[in-house]
Amino acid sequence: MRFDSIHNYYETLVVRELIQTFVDDIKNIDEDYLQDIACIALNMLPARYVRHDVDMAFFLSTDDRTEMDHAVKSAVLKAKDHVDNQEDEEARPTTFQQT
Repeated sequence: MRFDSIHNYYETLVVRELIQTFVDDIKNIDEDYLQDIACIALNMLPARYVRHDVDMAFFLSTDDRTEMDHAVKSAVLKAKDHVDNQEDEEARPTTFQQT
């Protein structure tokens, strides 16, 4: 049995939001920095597992999609602020407290 097609739908949305947020500098930004932001943002969002992204798009209402997009944008901005406020990797907490 193969499970490699199963993924969290929010992963796609978070990556898309990161690209939009950093569109001008995406090639010059440290990959670890972006991955830290992505991980923190994803931990702030609910998991929505799908086999194919089109499955989720088909079942979402326009209002649900708008709400998800807003939640992703907010999570990415909060995660970016959190990472930006850390002085160095050793000072980073092991958990994130959502406020």
